Amino acid sequence: MVRTLLVRGLLLGLLAGLIAGAFAFVFGEPRIESAIALEEAASAQHAGSEHGGAGHTHEHGAEAVVSRPVQKAGLFLATGLYGLAVGGIFALVYAGLRGRVGPRSEGGLGLAAAGVAFVAVILVPFVKYPANPPAVGDPETINGRTVLYLVMVLVGLAATAVAAVTARQVGAGPWARWAAAVAVFLVPVAAAWLLLPSVNEVPEGFPATLLWEFRLTSLGTQLVFWAVFGALFGWACDRAARAPRAALAAA
Repeated sequence: MVRTLLVRGLLLGLLAGLIAGAFAFVFGEPRIESAIALEEAASAQHAGSEHGGAGHTHEHGAEAVVSRPVQKAGLFLATGLYGLAVGGIFALVYAGLRGRVGPRSEGGLGLAAAGVAFVAVILVPFVKYPANPPAVGDPETINGRTVLYLVMVLVGLAATAVAAVTARQVGAGPWARWAAAVAVFLVPVAAAWLLLPSVNEVPEGFPATLLWEFRLTSLGTQLVFWAVFGALFGWACDRAARAPRAALAAA
């Protein structure tokens, strides 16, 4: 059964990743192009001021190791591989959750687990450390920013685990269980939001509209992936669970 779930997660994760890649290509690439244009203009202006002329304005373009057409094609490769990896991990976690927590129906558990994963792994760190387009962020601080982001991911996962345990231990009705789980989840998350250092490396003069359009597109890409994957995985699990019952009824 675990093998079947793993294969299902890999295939549906790949499909959801490609769909999310299409969303990112349509809505995200124009923002990236605009951000790159701003970065190149700033670099050209800086080079011109340093060298006293415009003869060096091509330097930034020469630094590009991968061309933009290759980067655009690589977007689908990246989201596809992301979907494969996430789908496989999700399937293994789902196999451990079946019959222990969450909705009893196969489809309901798959959809609920995908929603929780989106909140814990994507939304929690995004609120504190949202994605930035090119030209935003100091390359020298990327390691520190990566560590802070991963800390927020771990906080989201830990808060989710504690909330799940709390929901199982509360013996009252469903509303009381949900309220207790949400409260236990929000306490460590809010504490991390307040205690961890903020990162604000947006250069002066960078268009605020472009910045937030890029961030919303980045979050939207993840939302599309998890919504598509959760719906497909839940539907496939539900269909697989109904098949034996239908065979018995026919017999």
